[in-house]
Amino acid sequence: MWWIKNAQVIDPAQNISGIYDVLVGEGKIIELKKNMTAEEVREKLGESSTWEEIDATGKYLFPGLIDVHTHLREPGREDKEDIASGSRAAVRGGFTTILAMPNTTPVLDQKALIEYVVNQGKKVGLAKIHPIAAMTKGQEGKELVEMVELSTAGAVGFSDDGRGVQNAEMMRLALEYAKLTRCPVVSHCEDESLAHHGVMHRGLVSTHLGLRGIPSSSESVMVARDLLLAEEGGGKLHLAHISAMESVVLIREAKKRGVDVTAEVNPHHLIFTDEAIAETPYATSYKVNPPLRTEADRQALIEGLLDGTIDMLATDHAPHTWEEKANPFDEAPFGISGLETALAAVWQHLVVPGVLPVEILVQAWSMNPAQRFQLTGGSLKPGAVADLLLFDPKHSETISAESLATKGKNTPFLDQELQGLPMKVWVEGRLWER
Repeated sequence: MWWIKNAQVIDPAQNISGIYDVLVGEGKIIELKKNMTAEEVREKLGESSTWEEIDATGKYLFPGLIDVHTHLREPGREDKEDIASGSRAAVRGGFTTILAMPNTTPVLDQKALIEYVVNQGKKVGLAKIHPIAAMTKGQEGKELVEMVELSTAGAVGFSDDGRGVQNAEMMRLALEYAKLTRCPVVSHCEDESLAHHGVMHRGLVSTHLGLRGIPSSSESVMVARDLLLAEEGGGKLHLAHISAMESVVLIREAKKRGVDVTAEVNPHHLIFTDEAIAETPYATSYKVNPPLRTEADRQALIEGLLDGTIDMLATDHAPHTWEEKANPFDEAPFGISGLETALAAVWQHLVVPGVLPVEILVQAWSMNPAQRFQLTGGSLKPGAVADLLLFDPKHSETISAESLATKGKNTPFLDQELQGLPMKVWVEGRLWER
């Protein structure tokens, strides 16, 4: 049991932002109150109880972060990441729950594979892992998976992430049938005929570097299509890794019309632009899909997060081997390894300068994901599961390949100092310490 004293508690689910004491025990939040006394603690926990006191003065206490977009690579590519290493990376980054994407080898499109991921996560016993099942068999876009069966096995959503569903009728059917499960359909919005095997955002920078470009329309055209399909059929739509300002406008207007849609944005799209690829010539750590876009896009994403058009932050943690990312830019795989650096990077680049209020950060990375995907957590309300993190805004560390728990060292923050890191993380009352 723990008595966490004098913490700056941020809990948007309860509209709380202030100095509180928190009691944690038996896997639950027992009490949340200002200026508790030892007598009150003893009364709550019982006369014979013992507890550890933690002085959290100058530190923040958040509900545990929930990442709705994580690639764990297991089964099939354990050389890039496995459930154990990904779970360790998650808790180091402040994430108590992660949603595992289905583009593994084999694809998570069968009940046994969903159960395997769930059971492996429980066996590791760190972050809670909920799989997102494939939307179509083999992620080939031709035949829907058995959605009800996979939901019963533990899937909390359906997605062909990594490949956009190119057939509009297949997407319409997915939105329709997923209603039987109450799970969201997670759309990877990319029109392959427009993306045309590009490797970065199409614009002045790609022209200067001589690299094939991916236009913003490859995303926004699919965003428009899926919003219209969800509006027509009443489906529960979640839009992954939004990167373009045109997409933000479309989502904002759809929400005004009452479309049941949520959207996420990745930290790297809020922090970097395509100029980063020119400033550190052809550095593959900046090669992501969707690509880093322009400053106008970055500002539109920030505005969308601030006004609620974009509901969630998500890492899109995509670990790769060092050898793969060492290939030339054209040949290297897309992806940034982000679980351990995402919170600190957002804190340093957006919260500290006053761009992003900490309340919106916690709402977008904890409360909103819990509500949309019907997960435990997302609040420090007494009686809630004890998923929480103690965050030190002043603690800094230099990010090195050796210090990262993830197998994927493909991060643009290597050898950089990041300030603001989780110091203690509780997952269902189990404590991890930095």
